[in-house]
Amino acid sequence: MSQTRGYGAPEPPPGAPGYAPGTAGGVPPAEQKAATSSLGDLVGDVAADLSTLMRQELELAKAELRESATRAGKGAGMYGGAGVAGHFVLLFLSLALWWALGNYVVGLGWSAVIVAVLWGIVAAVLAARAKKEMQAVKGLPRTAETVKRIPESLKPSEEPR
Repeated sequence: MSQTRGYGAPEPPPGAPGYAPGTAGGVPPAEQKAATSSLGDLVGDVAADLSTLMRQELELAKAELRESATRAGKGAGMYGGAGVAGHFVLLFLSLALWWALGNYVVGLGWSAVIVAVLWGIVAAVLAARAKKEMQAVKGLPRTAETVKRIPESLKPSEEPR
């Protein structure tokens, strides 16, 4: 059963190339809209689409910045913890050397060295974790990728003065 629609062309059978339900003779919806809409409506649609695109890009950038800032904050906190732990290393090593040299008592001096070594291990672990967190900060990868897809004609250009 072939019906005549729109431009007088028969509708292709379902599954055939060019078949789109509800379109005139298999004409794509974009062409149909262009044929039935005014230039002002089309320009308005383009402006609305561009506005939506820019809002979405801005939201994506904000989300990526929040994620990057969170990771950077964690890394900075771990570097701070490593600094505090390193300070304790120096403190306990100094106390251990002082105590050992001052009293020549092996037990008390070596116990301070053991505490200092434990703080050294903590500092090393925190520094390694901080380095890993800081390397995981990627900036705005998805925003950069989607901005690359914006056609050249829509990007701002420098105008001669």
